[in-house]
Amino acid sequence: MTDITDKSSDMTKFIVYACPLGELADQINTYFEKSLFFCNANAAHNYMPHCTLTGFFEEETCSIPLYTQTLKRSLNRLLQTCPDPVIDITDMVFRADWHGLELQSPWLKKVMIDFVATALSPTRHEPIRLKQQLHLSLAYEFQTKHRETLIQLAQKEINPQAAVKWELRFYQRHPDNSWTCHLAWPLGCESLMGN
Repeated sequence: MTDITDKSSDMTKFIVYACPLGELADQINTYFEKSLFFCNANAAHNYMPHCTLTGFFEEETCSIPLYTQTLKRSLNRLLQTCPDPVIDITDMVFRADWHGLELQSPWLKKVMIDFVATALSPTRHEPIRLKQQLHLSLAYEFQTKHRETLIQLAQKEINPQAAVKWELRFYQRHPDNSWTCHLAWPLGCESLMGN
């Protein structure tokens, strides 16, 4: 009985994100600050600006090197076909229940397919789920009365054509909802060649 408890207590949640850097990231952070001030917190405030590439998966903490090494190998394997830009921002969308940037990156999806196929671990009990619709959330689970203010703030603060670089990050989410980024790789052909 004690062994089972010990093993389950060592399980934690991991996820792979692509996170923006540069001018666009600064604009999104300013938007987050202002939307928090004017409209209170919504679910997007629980995360750093990001594009989700996998679902959360539970794994033992001792397996972290397996995943970071596998991610690096997957990036290196597909380096020759790396496009510029790595991620295209196709639209800024304002639905009734979700505001965000719609993204496309067939190349990054291939990297993640390779990662999932080769990240074999005896301690992970479920397959890693890949995200099909790439996006960056600006606001969701917000009060209806704040919708128009959030739209106006996003249109004022965020230019989807602003300069941006992306990082691939392997995150651990702790039970208290704090985060640890275990490794990050700049996404861009020139950056990757230096790794």
